[in-house]
Amino acid sequence: MLKGKNIILGVTGSIAAYKTAGLASMLVKQGCNVHVIMTENATNFINPITFESLTGNKCLVDTFDRNFQYQVEHVSIAKLADVVMIAPASANVIAKLAHGMADDMLSTTVLACKCKKIIAPAMNTNMYENPIVQDNIRICQSYGMEVITPAVGYLACGDVGGRQDAGTGDSF
Repeated sequence: MLKGKNIILGVTGSIAAYKTAGLASMLVKQGCNVHVIMTENATNFINPITFESLTGNKCLVDTFDRNFQYQVEHVSIAKLADVVMIAPASANVIAKLAHGMADDMLSTTVLACKCKKIIAPAMNTNMYENPIVQDNIRICQSYGMEVITPAVGYLACGDVGGRQDAGTGDSF
């Protein structure tokens, strides 16, 4: 089912970024061609070399990186994508997507993609439940983006958070 699919895996500035390495590895094992795009903030939580080692593809971070293989990289990679998954999706990136902001490689590429988009929010429960974040999530959904609801789990701050009806375990 996934074999041969081109997946853009977006990684944002959340402590949950380390979990995306496992996701990237699983997708590669399923035969996917995985291209990871990280925000600058994500690089504070996990190194791009991790994703390059797992996927065999260059991990993209800088929109203006001059060491690339495509003429207009964010557009070229967007055309290849069968699906975009942003996991973890920070409140900041969700807001960018909801309002069409394109100020980094990830948000620029997602705006250029015509394929299915999946967002996996990962943040403190108080942030997630904030009405502004919830409005931004609804806006993303109104544009056809699928949102994976966080489950109940232990958070980096020591809280236990997430939706009580969403199951057990970490939100991502």
